[in-house]
Amino acid sequence: MAQPTMAAGFAAALLDYADSRGAPRARLLAESGLKEADLADQDARVPVAAYQALIAAGIEATGDTALLLRHTFETKLETISVVGQIVHSSQSLTHSIAQLNRYLKLMAEVDIVGAPDRFELLQENGAVWIVDHIAVAGPDYIGLEASFARFISEFRRSFPDVPFALEMEVTYPPPPHAAEYPNLFCIPVQFEAARNALRIDSVWLSDDSEFEPGHAYSFGIFTRHADALLDALGRSDLLRYRIEAAILPDLHEGSLSMDKLARDLGMSRQTLYRRLKAEGETFAEIHDDLRRRMALDYLTARKVSVNEAAYLLGFSEASSFVRAFKRWTGQSPTAYLDRAR
Repeated sequence: MAQPTMAAGFAAALLDYADSRGAPRARLLAESGLKEADLADQDARVPVAAYQALIAAGIEATGDTALLLRHTFETKLETISVVGQIVHSSQSLTHSIAQLNRYLKLMAEVDIVGAPDRFELLQENGAVWIVDHIAVAGPDYIGLEASFARFISEFRRSFPDVPFALEMEVTYPPPPHAAEYPNLFCIPVQFEAARNALRIDSVWLSDDSEFEPGHAYSFGIFTRHADALLDALGRSDLLRYRIEAAILPDLHEGSLSMDKLARDLGMSRQTLYRRLKAEGETFAEIHDDLRRRMALDYLTARKVSVNEAAYLLGFSEASSFVRAFKRWTGQSPTAYLDRAR
């Protein structure tokens, strides 16, 4: 199974925050295995494990176990992720929760227990609850407390004069910074409860709620962008895209080791073949198609010579590359470039 990933915007924002509180930036990057380039695009993907390592490094450097919690209360979701833009242009709380569930994967890939969606808006004995069905184990509580903090902080900021959160139930025991909960959450909290849930004022489900009518134009722009990101992320789950990412740096070597590829992907050679067969693919087809696409990219976008392209794609001779290019396009590389000009 591919390791879960998340939006780089969250890691970038936390890195900046920890840096501002005195944590050595270079040390945080080194201990998380991240580079500045990994965080330049907030929509890029980074491993969830790297983000967790960044949190741990930030806590160790600052001595503040509530580092992520404070960061969450002090930042705006719309500056970190397109999901924040979508939520803020939604039509109602119900609509907002639906969008969160729809685009959750863009923020982070997480395990959910006992429900089809992570967040459930539940009316119970006259009370309204937001239930979080994320799987929580050990130090994972940090992500859960930040999730509820995000709900509270966004509503506090947008509707400062209207009550939102009333009480909170969490399955984890009191954390090291539990004494700071009253000042941060400002609501009663029950630890070691049977579920993870946030009770909110029922006004948010009434016609009198402070939600403004949704901004349809903005909502459409943001959701189109988010849908494109979801599509790309979904495609990246396919084994062929994982294989392409693994072999691209070694494409110039020509002959690639299936055993090494299988190890790099964390599976046996037999499992690799079986998974490829299930997707209706072969390694030879994936390798050949990647060479074809990279050949077009090298010749047209990067303007390398035919001999250089042949080397970069792992062909031992330029003539072999020319034959392959004719098979791919029906033309020689020179003829193709003459038509493209």
